[in-house]
Amino acid sequence: MLPKTDWASLIPHAGTMCLLDAVQAWDASTIHAVSAGHARIENPLRESQGLHAVHLAEYGAQAMAVHGALLARSRGIEEVRPGRLVSLRDVQLFEEYVDRLDGHLDVHAECLYADDGGAQYAFRVEHRGRLLASGRAAVIHPAI
Repeated sequence: MLPKTDWASLIPHAGTMCLLDAVQAWDASTIHAVSAGHARIENPLRESQGLHAVHLAEYGAQAMAVHGALLARSRGIEEVRPGRLVSLRDVQLFEEYVDRLDGHLDVHAECLYADDGGAQYAFRVEHRGRLLASGRAAVIHPAI
């Protein structure tokens, strides 16, 4: 397991906007992260009604960012180019609000394609083995 202190400086998300708490496992194509931030009152995506499941796409996108940063670091790349989320596809939500769920969320992402210009991932977010959200996301890495 990799705690947030190990990888948080590698991604642009900071403070309460860094939604993931730890990386349970990762390899060349997948990452499994966890978060209990969905239930925190200070979650920056939370509205007066609670945290809508549509925001789980951001949890998936952050898992993608962490995965890319960990891959880059493993290859000796010290400065990771920031990515921009440009597309969400086939997003399915299986719960309306998720802030009332106890415990942590499991956030999984699988790299479908990546090159210097960007990446495509499939993501899914689960709670106690029950699927809450899934989809695909694309990120580009604009020239600096």
